[in-house]
Amino acid sequence: MIVDSKAWNWDKVKEQIWNEPSEDVYYYLHRWQQIGFKKFLDLGCGKGRHSHLFADSGFEVFSFDLSEKAINLVKNKAERKGQKIHVNIGDIKNLPYKSETFGCILSYHTIYHTDTKGINIVLDEIYRVLKPDGEIFITLNSKDNPSFNNPDYKKIDNNTIIKTEGPEVDMPHYYANIEEVRRLLEKFKIIRIRHIEEFFNDRTSWHYHVHAQK
Repeated sequence: MIVDSKAWNWDKVKEQIWNEPSEDVYYYLHRWQQIGFKKFLDLGCGKGRHSHLFADSGFEVFSFDLSEKAINLVKNKAERKGQKIHVNIGDIKNLPYKSETFGCILSYHTIYHTDTKGINIVLDEIYRVLKPDGEIFITLNSKDNPSFNNPDYKKIDNNTIIKTEGPEVDMPHYYANIEEVRRLLEKFKIIRIRHIEEFFNDRTSWHYHVHAQK
């Protein structure tokens, strides 16, 4: 059994950070421009902070998210800016794209919103829709994250907890250590893994930032 996916409640999200592109993503924007990738998938696009950045830079952008509210925000802003962005609402475990469609895929703080079985399905789907020699940049929760051992959260398998507060209430969160990250990405050629500690809203968090190639 795989835990059901659940969309973010964007009505509870007030931080400006979710409207601004991550500084990490500018590196991949430049790199993927230099390589010559054309089709870009923003997997778990949220309000579109990275989708609009890539559209402004000449990529053919596909924005995908489980939240209808988020997708409508992306669509409306794209129309105001005169951007052509393809939008889809759905579950990341079942992508509506043909195999080998995208040269580059970004999934920033998204694909770990499932359980152990689900994360493997998600990565199989990413691998399927990525072109040969295509690249991905994804983030994964680290087991060093204090939230992984929070006694207030329900643990549903050895790697997954369910949060009980905030915009991610009732959402599953999968966590991994470095050995598990490598196993998850065994189909890919791993270019770089970084273990990043961040301080945000008076909280500490740890994530793996993974750059890999098909």
